[in-house]
Amino acid sequence: ISFSPGASVAFLQQEVPQELHGRVADVVRQGVRSLDTEHDPSVDWEADHRVEQILSRMELDPEASVQSMSSGMKRRVLLAQTLVDEPDLLLLDEPTNHLDIEAIKWLENFLARWPATLMFVTHDRQFLRNLATRILEIEGGRLFDWSCDYDTFLRRKQEALAAEEKQNALFDKKLAAEEVWIRQGIKARRTRNEGRVRALKELRLVRSERRSKMGTTNLQIQTGERSGNLVAQLEDVCFSHSDGDKSIDILRDFSTTIMRGDKVGVIGGNGCGKTTLLRILLGKLEPQAGRVRLGANLQIAYFDQLRDQLDDTKTVEEDVADGYQTIATPGGGTRHVLGYLQDFLFTPERARTLIGRLSGGERNRVLLAKLFAKPANVIVLDEPTNDLDAETLEMLEERLVEYSGTLLVVSHDREFLNNVVTSTIAFSVDEDGTREVDEYVGGYDDWLRQHQSKNVARRSAVGLDSASSSTSSAPSPANSGSRHASAANAGSGSSTSTPASVKPA
Repeated sequence: ISFSPGASVAFLQQEVPQELHGRVADVVRQGVRSLDTEHDPSVDWEADHRVEQILSRMELDPEASVQSMSSGMKRRVLLAQTLVDEPDLLLLDEPTNHLDIEAIKWLENFLARWPATLMFVTHDRQFLRNLATRILEIEGGRLFDWSCDYDTFLRRKQEALAAEEKQNALFDKKLAAEEVWIRQGIKARRTRNEGRVRALKELRLVRSERRSKMGTTNLQIQTGERSGNLVAQLEDVCFSHSDGDKSIDILRDFSTTIMRGDKVGVIGGNGCGKTTLLRILLGKLEPQAGRVRLGANLQIAYFDQLRDQLDDTKTVEEDVADGYQTIATPGGGTRHVLGYLQDFLFTPERARTLIGRLSGGERNRVLLAKLFAKPANVIVLDEPTNDLDAETLEMLEERLVEYSGTLLVVSHDREFLNNVVTSTIAFSVDEDGTREVDEYVGGYDDWLRQHQSKNVARRSAVGLDSASSSTSSAPSPANSGSRHASAANAGSGSSTSTPASVKPA
C-alpha cells in the first residue's frame, strides 16, 4: 500500500473505546494532528477554530463530559474527532451505528460536500445509495470493483450473476460430456487423445476453483399461538426522567392502541425515550400516570439494543439452545443446534466459540438465532440492523413482512422501516421547540412527508394568527383567519392518533 507524499488519513473505528473520557472539546481536539501546535503555538487559534466549527456542526456541547454520554453521543464525539483534521482520505467503519436518523442525514449532507476521498463500510443501504459513486465488493475471497452508484451496482450485479449462471451451465454441460468420454476407457488412452485428456484435467481444475456464492442467512420465524385482537393499549400515559435539577418529559398524555398483526416503527433522536416506550408497551415499566392494558396470550420475543440477553461466558451453541443439543422446530419436530446455527452462518467450530469473542455482526446473528428459536406472536426489535450485512438485512425484512404476528421495531435504518412497518410512532421536536410524540400511517418516508406538511400548515397558521392580531379591530378577517388556520391543521391529515404535546422542561 502506498500513499502520496504528505497525504493524511483518518479512520473512524466501529467500536467506542471504553477509556474515552474528558471534556468533549478536549477529546475532539486530539484529532487535530496536521497542525504543529506543540512547536508553533501561533496556530492554536486555527485548531480551536476547527474544533469550534465541527462541534457546532455536530451540535455537541464543548463543555459536556464524555463519560456521562450515551453510546450514540460518544460515537458522534469520535466522528467529530475524525473529521476535525480534514484528512485527504477519510475511512469510516459503520459510521451510522448508534446515530439517530437526523444525525445520519446531517452526516450524509456533510460527507456529500467533503472535498477529499471517502471510503466507508456500511450496512445502511440508504446511506450507501446517497453517497457512494463506486462500490468495492468482497465475495468468495475476491475483490470486485464496480464504478457506479448503489442502485446501478444492484442491477449490474444481477445481470452479472445471470450471465455467470448461464456460462456455468454451458461449462458444466461440456465437462459432463468429457467425463462420459473419459469413462469409455481404451479410446481415451490412445496417444492421439492425450491432448483431450489434458484439456479435461484443466476443465476439472477450473470447476474446482469456481467461486461459490458466500453463504446467506436462512432466517425462519416461528409464529406462536394466536394472540388476542388487542396487543397493547396506552391511555393518557405520562413518563419523565430527571436530568440534573430539571425534569424532562418523555411522554405526556400519550395514547395509542396496538392490534394483532400491526407492524409499528418507532423513530426519534438518541435518548428521546424510544426504548422507554417499548418497555411501557411490554409491561416492563410502569408509567408515572395513565393506564396500560396488555392483551391476552402474548408470546414476546425481544431483541435488546444492548444485547444484554447474551452471556459472554457461554459458547454460541450453549446460549442459543440453553445447554441442550436440539432446537424445537415448527410442527413439533426438533433440529440439532449446530445445524440450526449453520442457517445463521456459524460453522460448527464457530458455534463452539465464546460469545465474548465474537464480532458485532456475529453477536447480532446469535441474538437473531436465539430470538427465532422459540415461537412468538409479538416480536420486539430494538435497533436490529446494527452490524448486519445487506443480504441478512434483506432476508430479515422478507421474513418480517411475511410474519403474521405483531411487530414493534426501533430503528435508524430508513430503508428497513420503509420496507417493513405499516405505521410509525415518531418522537420529534418541532420548530417552536415543542416535543411531540405522534403516530403516522406508513414508514419513514411517509412520516417525513406528513410531518413536513404538518409543519407547513403550522407555519401558515402562525402567519395567519399574526395577521389577525395586527388587524384585531376588524373582527371579520380575524374570524376568517382563525377558521383558515384550523382547516390547515386538519388538512394535514398526518396523525392517526391525537399527538401528545410535551412542553420543553
